[in-house]
Amino acid sequence: MGIQFKETERIFKLDTENTTYMIGMTEEGYVGHIYYGKRLANAGGSYLLRTEEAPFTPERHKREKSSFLDFFPMEYPTGGIGDYRESCLNVRNEDGCMGCEIRYVSHVIEKGKPWLEGLPASFGREEEVSTLLITCVDEVLQLKVVLSYSVFEKEDVIARSIKVVNEGVQNLKIEKIYSACIDMDNQEFEMMTLHGSWARERHIQRGPVRYGKQVVSSARGESGHQEHPFVALVTPDTTQDQGEVYGMHFVYSGNFIGQAELTQFDSVRMVMGIHHEEFCWNLKPGDCFQAPEAILVYSSEGLGKMTRSLHDFYREHMIRSPYKHKKRPILINNWEATYFEFNTDKLLDIAREAKKAGIEMLVMDDGWFGERNSDNCSLGDWVVNEKKITTGLKDLAERVNEIGLEFGIWFEPEMISPNSDLYRTHPEWAIQIPGREATQSREQYVLDLSNPEVEEYAYECVAKILRSAPISYVKWDMNRQLSDLGSAYLDRESQQELFHRYVLGVYRMQERLIQEFPELLLENCSGGGARFDPGMLYYSPQIWCSDDTDAIERLKIQEGTALIYPLSAMGAHVSDCPNHSVGRNTPFRTRGHVALAGTFGYELDITKIPAEDRAMIPEQVEMYHKYHELVREGDYYRIASWSENHLYDCWEVVAKDKSESLVTYVHVLGVPNSHSRKIRLKGLDLNSDYRLEGTDEIYSGEMLVNGGFLIKGMWGDYQSRLYHFTRI
Repeated sequence: MGIQFKETERIFKLDTENTTYMIGMTEEGYVGHIYYGKRLANAGGSYLLRTEEAPFTPERHKREKSSFLDFFPMEYPTGGIGDYRESCLNVRNEDGCMGCEIRYVSHVIEKGKPWLEGLPASFGREEEVSTLLITCVDEVLQLKVVLSYSVFEKEDVIARSIKVVNEGVQNLKIEKIYSACIDMDNQEFEMMTLHGSWARERHIQRGPVRYGKQVVSSARGESGHQEHPFVALVTPDTTQDQGEVYGMHFVYSGNFIGQAELTQFDSVRMVMGIHHEEFCWNLKPGDCFQAPEAILVYSSEGLGKMTRSLHDFYREHMIRSPYKHKKRPILINNWEATYFEFNTDKLLDIAREAKKAGIEMLVMDDGWFGERNSDNCSLGDWVVNEKKITTGLKDLAERVNEIGLEFGIWFEPEMISPNSDLYRTHPEWAIQIPGREATQSREQYVLDLSNPEVEEYAYECVAKILRSAPISYVKWDMNRQLSDLGSAYLDRESQQELFHRYVLGVYRMQERLIQEFPELLLENCSGGGARFDPGMLYYSPQIWCSDDTDAIERLKIQEGTALIYPLSAMGAHVSDCPNHSVGRNTPFRTRGHVALAGTFGYELDITKIPAEDRAMIPEQVEMYHKYHELVREGDYYRIASWSENHLYDCWEVVAKDKSESLVTYVHVLGVPNSHSRKIRLKGLDLNSDYRLEGTDEIYSGEMLVNGGFLIKGMWGDYQSRLYHFTRI
């Protein structure tokens, strides 16, 4: 078991294969952070709490209690009592006063990991994970706070969460509740985050941590295109292969905040949790509130080690789908092929050509229901439009199956159009503020999923369609953020619970879906990649990465995504050119190589693309079948970044047993009067020899890693190549 308690020293020691996390307690019961870093053999270290220095603990020197609280490295800081740094828990009592002070009372160490009711969370067998539960109490509020730490030893990951229970007689209000905090001395840290917008999600950003608070957040009701629920603090020398990395990742699909605060005493407080803006939870006597989970990872071997730890962790302990270790079908989606202009005959034409090329699934996207001939109506009216689907959905799906393809379908079940039968019948089901004209986005509103009746309706809209026809795949979309926060269902005291209740409703619906249809391949989507987060992975093994399918733009998007997510989670398709997002023309081969670093599929009209492109699809299909297992299960290494060098991009996937390696090289911009480019491979067995596929060339592993490999003969912009090395 990776957890020890040294009673004499009052220290908890949490060990993974390569890291140690240590927690200490003062005599008064304050729970403090001692250490997080490389694995330690011994459990000493309470001196790092600095309780023998001024201003001393309140037990010894009550005069300066506030000074103590504002300096002590808190394991879970609370607000209103004298710690003026960012708090993690703010509670207001019936008199309207905000203040909370928790102290240790007991703990439990157990094998395995408890489930988090109503929330996505990591899981593992008893031999894979152990859990520490530290119970603290605020005696004035009679509030119990349980700090949970689950240690996944093999993956070097610690999953943290918080549960609060009102054991008193007052009605309390939780006005802020974060899931994790680390207080540590500054090491000239730099902060790494993922930022973006629609069609350019998850670009990597890095900069020095300065005095004060540096924040990434979303208050949009979803994790969002603009920021991502991930923060890493890295030492200045950190590269892919060296330097220290402290990462936090939030398992939640709604509002979040991730923050680093450099204080007056050169300590850094790093926090992650539900955004406190427009959040307040009523905690009546006997009630409890479970906060979502935060994933902590430490690497002393650079960003690459963090990446591979998170990839392994999410594959094994977050994704539950039967597809997580299975080949995903190669699909063709008709969105960029037809938009709203399609009918049964057109879809069947696409299916026939797709079958000839080796494609395995047809996905019917937006426009098949209600009067949906454009994006300004019919959301909520999930009835098949038989003017388009002329022989009915069941017949269409069966005819696609007869051609030899599986059938998939698109939904946006959380939304409602003002121009819909549903809205005309139930306008109160839309989230809105009474008396104020509701804000439209994409000419649609959001359904109030805090209302059980609305949630049931939205779920049944999806489920009844799936029951009616042989459907193997669902793309679950969400094309706008939340605004005008008001619920006709909730009372006035509960309106600030709406954001969180909405997310819980989404989770309940998706849980029901995968339970009722356990073989369904579910792909989440939100206007592209606006809800790409670990919470969604719990329900779907893949998430649409971005609506921008341009191969060159995807280099930055997929680099940032692959920094923390396994390649098998990234929805990636080959699309037509000029690209519909940026108008760029790139070689069909390059589009295939970039999409291979994901789920792989097509987003085009196969009946209309140039003959030479269509002729290349069987070759790409064969490529996918050959490499899909390696890409899905292998270790990912970032060799070069186009966003840094502005010339070329390169990544590698190495089999777990080091028996093979696939290198993808994208020559973004040509350079005149230049020689071959040398790249150094990673992750190979230094004592083995490798053959380059398609040649008689043999290289030693140590030469490829230390000496490098030459990329020759690249002519023209936007070219790409795959290099497959197999161990002899």
